[in-house]
Amino acid sequence: MGRAAKDLDRLSGGKLSPNMVTITGLLAHIPIAWLIATNQYVLAAILLIIFGLFDTLHGALARYQKRDSANGMLLDASTDRFKEVMLYCGVAFSFISTNKAYFAVWAVAACGASLCVSYVKAKGETAVAKSKLTTSEVNRLFQDGFLRFEVRMFLLVIGLLFNVLSPVIVAIAILSGLTAIDRLVKISKKI
Repeated sequence: MGRAAKDLDRLSGGKLSPNMVTITGLLAHIPIAWLIATNQYVLAAILLIIFGLFDTLHGALARYQKRDSANGMLLDASTDRFKEVMLYCGVAFSFISTNKAYFAVWAVAACGASLCVSYVKAKGETAVAKSKLTTSEVNRLFQDGFLRFEVRMFLLVIGLLFNVLSPVIVAIAILSGLTAIDRLVKISKKI
């Protein structure tokens, strides 16, 4: 992505900002959620892979342009949550439209548990800021847990590509819940 960031910066004459990449990635998830809702899983998965790379690209571009900032990190984290809500809404709609309404509840649970993983991280960062942990200890503490955002999106892509969305959504719901609880326990022990 470092090479792609340099090339994009050169092609745009330095006018493409990391935040533009972030917002573009967010907006691209609207049609992806619609594709999921209308059961066009393979195309949704392909676009999810392509626009999922924007998460890496905006960071590489920010570092290359020396524009990485707290505001950019906030925008990135916030848009990731918006994307997840849109995608799980699409999944829930898909389940309802294909007479699997009972799995729509699992899509809601997956969405809620995924948001809890991020919420525990955000609140934990605030609490840990007042502690005496080293930077490496803080980084390790907040990378813990099996179902980080990237892993959840990877599993969603697998579910879409191989038409195994129902079990994947159940797994995301359960494992995200366990990840949030695990992070909560680990962070609580450190503060």
